[in-house]
Amino acid sequence: MPQKSGRRDEWVILGSGTSTGVPLLQCRCATCRSKHPRNQRLRVSAWVRSRGRSLLIDTATDLRQQALRARIPRVDAVLYTHPHADHVSGVDEIRAFNFVQKQVIPAFGNAWTQEELVGRFPYVFQRASQIVGGGRPELDFHLIDGQVSSFNAAGIEVIPISTQHGPKECLGYRINSVAYVTDCHYIPPESLDRLRGLKVLILDCLRVQPHDTHLTLDRALEVISELRPSRTYLTHLGHDFEYRRWSKKLPKGVALAHDGLRFRI
Repeated sequence: MPQKSGRRDEWVILGSGTSTGVPLLQCRCATCRSKHPRNQRLRVSAWVRSRGRSLLIDTATDLRQQALRARIPRVDAVLYTHPHADHVSGVDEIRAFNFVQKQVIPAFGNAWTQEELVGRFPYVFQRASQIVGGGRPELDFHLIDGQVSSFNAAGIEVIPISTQHGPKECLGYRINSVAYVTDCHYIPPESLDRLRGLKVLILDCLRVQPHDTHLTLDRALEVISELRPSRTYLTHLGHDFEYRRWSKKLPKGVALAHDGLRFRI
């Protein structure tokens, strides 16, 4: 079970949007035309502070903007959910943390993520390669099997949550009584068991209509009904979800995540 700590963990939603971000380029729908700040969604990611350590979940496309806005002082480890572009394309921004911290930063993820990252960013992971120009991110990748009971990331116990994202495995992560589960259309029973007893669940919910690789509203609500966390924030939101309108329609204990959302547990 998750470790007990005398301090409260702090979670920050750095980005709550789908792969296109919101507003969607050239879209004229009400959400995309809205001036409400909670309808402005960067690509999905999160930041966790626990026991004095700083963990980043994914290096999203908008990481530089997110890190500046959240004032992230350091990154002690990166937890990768999967290697889709919106979750990894900000990897070069890790360089700034390397410069300041003067150390290689550990990264964790499954075999799919490792294969894709090494193939697409060889200059990061193939250390013998020559780099001309402004340097490179320094990440030390640790392969995580989604079935292990837990692993240690910079001194923090993390429980991996194996889910299905189309034909591939995506990893969610549980730290103490909070779990982050994005980009999935199915959560198998053994993973649901790892999600019981949560105070907060941050859960994938792309849109209202069905989708082949993501939870949508009805299915997300079914998962919430089974797990019964104290509070749920829906994330990876597309432009179906106009913030004010849907905030009035969701069940008690369920809310739309928004960029910059902070909570302590």
